Amino acid sequence: MLQTVVREWGGASDLWIFGYASLIWRPEFDFDEERFATIHGYHRALKMWSRLNRGTPERPGLVFGLLHGGSCKGVAFRIPRASVETQLPALWEREMPNGVYDPKWLRCHTAQGPVTALAFTLSKRSPNHTGVLPDDVYRQIFSNSCGRYGTTRDYAQLTYDKLKALGIEDHALGKLLGLAER
Repeated sequence: MLQTVVREWGGASDLWIFGYASLIWRPEFDFDEERFATIHGYHRALKMWSRLNRGTPERPGLVFGLLHGGSCKGVAFRIPRASVETQLPALWEREMPNGVYDPKWLRCHTAQGPVTALAFTLSKRSPNHTGVLPDDVYRQIFSNSCGRYGTTRDYAQLTYDKLKALGIEDHALGKLLGLAER
């Protein structure tokens, strides 16, 4: 799949990556520019099972995915063309170790004009898509799920805090985090 993404990119220009969750507060790749960006047709949702990073097989946690519908505000990162060969494989290893995401090229609207960025989306057909979860399941996950990178609760809070620092209000995430406090 990485070869397909590289072929689609083409190598003629710099590469843009759209970050909407942990990539905005822990990108772990070098970039030359970051821009506030909005995409239409997808929204950020805490609806992907995590059985390693934020949970375990016995107590799965959750991570964010981009799901169809709505819009999403985040950050577009520009990786210089000359650095893509070294930067993209490490990013790919982080985001796609088990191929759960569907990488897509999405149009990002920025104050400086549109860019097309690689984004990691989640299909509702994926076995890792949670579907609709009741509030009590979110509470249980926030209270009990912890993986190699910490808890689902901390991951969601870090994302929420970084979004707020960028001036992005994610009401749905704020509501979910409110469940953890009850």
